[in-house]
Formats: sequence, structure tokens, C-alpha cells
Amino acid sequence: MCYKIATPKQDILREYLVNQGISVKNYPHYYHADGFGNPLLPLTTSEAPNIVQPGMWKLLPHWVKTEADAKKYANTLNATSEDIFEKASFKPYVNKQRCLVWVEGFFEPHHPSAKVTVPYYIKMLDGSPISLGGVYSKWLNHDTGEVIITFTIITTPANELMSRIHNDKKRMPLIIAPGDRNRWLGKLSKEEITEMMHPLPDGMLNAYAVSNLVYKKGVDANIPEITLPEGVPSIF
Repeated sequence: MCYKIATPKQDILREYLVNQGISVKNYPHYYHADGFGNPLLPLTTSEAPNIVQPGMWKLLPHWVKTEADAKKYANTLNATSEDIFEKASFKPYVNKQRCLVWVEGFFEPHHPSAKVTVPYYIKMLDGSPISLGGVYSKWLNHDTGEVIITFTIITTPANELMSRIHNDKKRMPLIIAPGDRNRWLGKLSKEEITEMMHPLPDGMLNAYAVSNLVYKKGVDANIPEITLPEGVPSIF
């Protein structure tokens, strides 16, 4: 599953989107962000397709009322494409409230054996920002009256590359190709949404092993070196 990502620097994302009429609001930059920390990540919503704005990684449905309730709520960092229309937390939003989550890349574990984990960093082959497909909720915090955007990232079965990396569960995040971004944010039927939730074709991603700090507890992995190749033997 996709729980660890890196965000593009704001100037890079602004330059990438400059000719598409999309403005970019300020958001935190991460070399490494763990979803379980509920970071604010840059996203574009179906309601505001021409703005990149920060949203909190963990979808909170409308029945979650307070900050205390939110902390106790079950993990909604990811939603599987196979049952997103059936899960109570996601089905109120998937038809009309889809989003693109902008990342530079994401980290996934490779297990050459049961006791060994090798982190891999995955990014686009051309180095351009990745748009992950997600679903969002505009959550009202009843403690403060504040409305914040919360979201989940959709996962699909892995393509060939990702099945070799994420070899225990064989999953990958839904990556919306550049030519499909406007369609993903637009009005679609259930059948059309389902048709778009498929693995990215092979040949578009680059992957390499990185530092095992990614999966060490109690260590701050939000450092520039975390996305650099580690020099361990490649599986490719």
C-alpha cells in the first residue's frame, strides 16, 4: 500500500503547471512524509480543478465530528479500487469528489526474504510530478468550526514493475496519466470511474533502492538524502 511519499518543491510544481492555468497555494515540502502522521499534501479537487491546495492525508467522513473522534477513526489513508464503491467511508464521495494528489515520488518495500526489507523509491521516468488518484471529503471540525479537505489515495493491483518491488501484496497507488487528469476530475459515471482505476502501464516509472531509514521507527527520514540511490544490488 502507499503510505510514504515525497512532495515536489513548490517552484517545480508551479513551473510544471504554469501553462495549464492552475495556481499553486503554499504547502509543506517533504522529502519523506509518512501517511500515519496525517501530513498536508498538495492536491487538486474536482470542485476546484484550477487550484493546487493543501489537504490532510486521512479521509474523515461527515459523521466524524471532533478531533478526538478523528484520532480514533480507522485508517483511511488508502482505498482499494476493487471495493471503493462499497466501503461506507468512501462511497459518499467517490462519484463527485475525486482529487489528484501531487507527489514527486513514493516509497514501497521490497522483501527479498521474510526478514529483510529494502525500500524502493518510485518516480516518473522523465522526473515530472506524479498525480495520484484519490477521493476527498470536506470535513467540518465541530470543535473549531474549521472546514478542511481530507483525502484518501486509491490503490490498484500492481503492474509488472511494481509487482516485483511490492512483492508481498502486489499493489500500487493509482497514477492518473497527464492526459487523463481533467477527465478524472470531471463528471463520470460509476462505470467510467471504474474503467479509469487501472495500473499505470509499464515503461513510465523509474525505481531504485534507497536508505532503510525509510522504515526505521523513531528516525526522522525527512532529509534530502532519503530519495538518493543507496547502492544496494538492484532487483532489475
